[in-house]
Amino acid sequence: MKLKSRVTDGVLVLEVKGKVMGGPDAAAFQDVVKSEIGNGHKQFVFDLGGVDWMNSSGLGILIGGLTTIKNAGGQLKLANVTEKIQSLFMITKLVTIFDSHKTVEDALKAYQ
Repeated sequence: MKLKSRVTDGVLVLEVKGKVMGGPDAAAFQDVVKSEIGNGHKQFVFDLGGVDWMNSSGLGILIGGLTTIKNAGGQLKLANVTEKIQSLFMITKLVTIFDSHKTVEDALKAYQ
């Protein structure tokens, strides 16, 4: 898994690419989220368009990120959720937990 962050209109956009499967990736992901919260960011968009594969541990990474952000008084929106990941959200009922948008631009507009 590779992570790349940028700030657009005051919102931290975190691009997630590759396979999201837990293990050392979970700690790296949490470290980035906590660091950005420490930098004062409260609004996040996770761009999942570059995710090739996600297993249950990967879902746990997303849930952990959401929990960390909410506990810090922030908000999270997902963007570019692929059909595979969307079906995982449907099966696990996480579709009701995450605020998903078709594009990063749509997610950013939802903050305005």
